Amino acid sequence: MPSPLVTLIVPVYNVAPYLKNCLDSIKAQTYREFEVFLVNDGSKDASPDICRAYARSDNRFRLINKPNSGVSDSRNQALDQARGKYIQFLDADDWLTPDAIETLVHTAESTGADLVLSHFYRVAGDRMVQRGHIKEDKVFTRQEFAEKMMKAPANYYYGVLWNKLYRRSIVEAHHLRCPADVDWCEDFLFNLNYIEHVRLVAAVSKPIYYYRKREDSLVNAQVSLRRTISMKRSTFEYYKELYQKLDLYEEQKGRVYTYLLSAATDGAVGPLAPKLEGNPLD
Repeated sequence: MPSPLVTLIVPVYNVAPYLKNCLDSIKAQTYREFEVFLVNDGSKDASPDICRAYARSDNRFRLINKPNSGVSDSRNQALDQARGKYIQFLDADDWLTPDAIETLVHTAESTGADLVLSHFYRVAGDRMVQRGHIKEDKVFTRQEFAEKMMKAPANYYYGVLWNKLYRRSIVEAHHLRCPADVDWCEDFLFNLNYIEHVRLVAAVSKPIYYYRKREDSLVNAQVSLRRTISMKRSTFEYYKELYQKLDLYEEQKGRVYTYLLSAATDGAVGPLAPKLEGNPLD
């Protein structure tokens, strides 16, 4: 039986210093049955040239060029062209462990899970730390996973796209896309909409992704208190609706409302975190 095709989606915007490391980590995957959409979002640096070079040398890499319209539109345009059984998202300044795709696909195929999520490494400068919330390999029903998520709703582990594997059949059956009119928490909104339609969720305790913490990244831009409160309120409606549909809201109302007080956390790198020696791909 042939291995299932995986579609990797990489939005690209002015990340030339980091992009080759990301793309090399894709090429180094032990799992080979994949296609990659590099979506150039109107970059002004050398990013498009780098993408073109990889697309020329490996026919699994495909370049989409478009005017700058944001990361959600970039992901959505790639989703419109995706052919894989599974969908995986990467940020262009991050990179994968060599067995990342293999680990996620094996877990999905062996458990029948509709969503797989894993631990990750948070990298800041020359230091990194492993992050994750569910500490053991386990398969959950949708309700069980939603109850786990209530314990840390704003944690990157649950909110981001890049430590997860999605079934494209679910994405297309319900025409799930990233909200293009939102420039903050768009990952979490996509996940909330997706979780509503899954049957099983599998947690993998090994880290398969290196998340680079950059002080100049978009998510680190200062956000006004008023805007933060506004976004919290709007995303809370999606969050609350999920628990209502799962018949967990009345029973867990107090815990659901803690989302409004939770702060987004990606895991601080402490003084005892191991130092990175050289390129982790070496």
